[in-house]
Amino acid sequence: MRHLLPLAVLLLATHIDASTDRPEPHPLSDEFINSINNQQSSWRAGRNFRSDLDMSYIRRLMGVLPNHKNFLPPVKQLNVEGVHLPQEFDAREEWPHCPTIREIRDQGSCGSCWAFGAVEAMSDRVCIHSNATVNVRLSSDDLVSCCWTCGMGCNGGFPGAAWHYWVRKGIVSGGAYGSHQGCRPYEIPPCEHHVNGTRPSCQGDDNKTPKCHKACEAGYKVPYAKDKNFGKKAYSVSSNPSEIQAEILSNGPVEGAFTVYEDLLNYKSGVYQHVTGKELGGHAIRILGWGVENNTPYWLIANSWNSDWGDNGTFKILRGADHLGIEGSVVAGTPKV
Repeated sequence: MRHLLPLAVLLLATHIDASTDRPEPHPLSDEFINSINNQQSSWRAGRNFRSDLDMSYIRRLMGVLPNHKNFLPPVKQLNVEGVHLPQEFDAREEWPHCPTIREIRDQGSCGSCWAFGAVEAMSDRVCIHSNATVNVRLSSDDLVSCCWTCGMGCNGGFPGAAWHYWVRKGIVSGGAYGSHQGCRPYEIPPCEHHVNGTRPSCQGDDNKTPKCHKACEAGYKVPYAKDKNFGKKAYSVSSNPSEIQAEILSNGPVEGAFTVYEDLLNYKSGVYQHVTGKELGGHAIRILGWGVENNTPYWLIANSWNSDWGDNGTFKILRGADHLGIEGSVVAGTPKV
């Protein structure tokens, strides 16, 4: 005669079976990339990073500290009534004589996105507000190393404080690593995201914050103090999408911050919306414009992970729903020109 198992034993067996579910796939694996594409059709995922890349390097890229909103400048009052906001706008096309708008920088293995988003937008605005008579690449190196009130350098910072620093102390010029452009080019080398390439491999924690050298590199003719570029005013922009659009339309790209999840690492095209994966941290970027793709409104974003990431260094993200906080921490300012 067959013995019947008690109900409690059956339930326990069911629980044990459920607990043996496969672990989540690695966020840089083909399996994870395929799962993103199988779950939605708004955007396409693909390989941007080597599958064996140390995740400590990835996590280090997220350099916006959790309490960054405490350091946002006052909100600028914007009246958008009567302002015509086009359905599509791209700052690269609107101001073709300002070369920095098209440039994609590389923060290297340093949580300096807060500084990159700032100096990129500042550089753009200097050109725009001077009617392209002043073209300067403001130094991320100078900002990340010398702004003590901005946070912890390569260990994260506050985008809002960066714009205050521009107004108070000024920032010298400086291009990409090894460029010898400007007073203080970036000191942290770019690294190789892919298997085959000429750059060194990416490591998680090998780059400390550069020292604050108040001197220009050898061969640069302008003294450090005289090379400084200053902001006139720093401000935040309301989270109202129309006000952000009006600000970009009038004054140029802005800096924004949002929460990065693992799926964004694999972005290739389309309008990004978070699908799957764990939270990695806060990240700062530059917002270049907006548009609509397949009936989905988006912000056009320039990232600072080199041009071999995403769509030539850029991505699109859902607009109008404060998705992952993208509209809640927009900062900008006007330059002294």
